Amino acid sequence: MNDQRSITSERYCVDFDQGRHHRAKIGYVLLATEQTIQDDVMKLRPEGVGIHLSRAPNPDSITNETFAKQVEFLADAASTLLPDGSLDVICYACTSGSLVIGEERVFLELKKGQPGAVATSLITGVIRALNAVGAKRIVIATPYLDEINQRESEYMSARGFEILAIEGLNLEKDSDMVRVKPEFIKDFAISLDRDDADAIFISCGALRALDVIDEIEATIGKPVICSNQAMIWDTLRLAGINDHFHGYGQLLAKF
Repeated sequence: MNDQRSITSERYCVDFDQGRHHRAKIGYVLLATEQTIQDDVMKLRPEGVGIHLSRAPNPDSITNETFAKQVEFLADAASTLLPDGSLDVICYACTSGSLVIGEERVFLELKKGQPGAVATSLITGVIRALNAVGAKRIVIATPYLDEINQRESEYMSARGFEILAIEGLNLEKDSDMVRVKPEFIKDFAISLDRDDADAIFISCGALRALDVIDEIEATIGKPVICSNQAMIWDTLRLAGINDHFHGYGQLLAKF
């Protein structure tokens, strides 16, 4: 879009600029139950970047079955964002949902709703982030039930990672996951670290891991990737935004 242009109507010659979101416009399809991601993406929103949110229906129950049904709603949820076609990137903002459905199917559904935007998913951002920091042998901390942990371990292994350990808190309700204290998340993640691990991955956009990621890295001396950090990094880079942030892990500070 040009910096400014004029349109002559019957009454006025109207001058336009690029608006507040002149650098990029990024859309996120959230779960209906989500209470953490919106705050995290707005906290790290660079000046001139627009954040646009929609929600897909889901019950307050996080299982393989409920996530599999989400695929029915992704295209419609994506289509409600900026119908002028100006969205640059569209992301399905759910870690386990995107791996249960599968990245390629997620991309297909998002593109139905936003054909002009680059499609990504939260698990895609995590995989790219782990590769960026050179992590292949990882431990994973999650709030999930065992059935989702098993699915995640298999998915990440198929993408080339060696899963040294995966441990979940056995929580089913999203409304419980959002209330796990950041200090507990920090201690939980640190307790899972191993000498042979390249990095720790804290899985789930509902967890407030972004608040303590720097403290965890300082303690264990290696990269820590959490869902929302990886997603924000991935969507910004896909939109051509190369800003760096300090205080939220080395991924956002250096890569």
